[in-house]
Amino acid sequence: MTPERPPRSVRPDRGKRALDVAAAAFLLVLLAPVMAVVALLVAAGLGRPVLFRQCRAGRHGEPFELVKFRTMRPLDPRRGLVADAERLTPLGRWLRSTSLDELPTLWNVLRGDMSLVGPRPLLPEYLSRYSSHQARRHEVRPGVTGLAQVRGRNGLSWEEKFDLDVEYVETHSLRLDLSILVATVRTVLRREGISAAGVATAPEFLGTPAGPAPRYAEAATSSSVPRGPAVTVRQGGRR
Repeated sequence: MTPERPPRSVRPDRGKRALDVAAAAFLLVLLAPVMAVVALLVAAGLGRPVLFRQCRAGRHGEPFELVKFRTMRPLDPRRGLVADAERLTPLGRWLRSTSLDELPTLWNVLRGDMSLVGPRPLLPEYLSRYSSHQARRHEVRPGVTGLAQVRGRNGLSWEEKFDLDVEYVETHSLRLDLSILVATVRTVLRREGISAAGVATAPEFLGTPAGPAPRYAEAATSSSVPRGPAVTVRQGGRR
């Protein structure tokens, strides 16, 4: 049984949100030319639409629409495009290795769906598969990067990632966020932990044995999220 935590001041979270809004707005303007070039490359290499949209589970398990650049061909069993490795293009691999595919998620940060730093947003289907301990990762907004991403990324097991997510929930602060952001730049430049061993991206999380279903599981089946233009590709168990 997880011991109760002492109540936290709301000030760090207010400061965190202020940092998110200011940084996301600044980066969206600064990186607009880069995003335009990436959009053109995706349109030329993969066709339209250039954006990948998918429902993910956010804070308290609430669904939201994640937006990223596409990196995969559409699912097409007739052409043998089923597994991530078959659908991931050389351009897609490069975008993932440089994390340029993540740039549109700054819009999610500006909207309040995400934070710059926090546990990575995963599929709503995973909500019912978490243990009660693992479900604590949803006590904060999901992040563009996080503690697990600078300590191994997809080279870690799901259980190791979730333990680091919960560690972040229990210890997060503006100082920790800044240190994770600096470490993220180093991780991206070194292109570390891009994919799990033996797979193109990351394996599906099928659950950890034992433990009751988390309280967020109901949200996965009872909630819906407004969608933009749908993309029929499935990006697998993305980090």
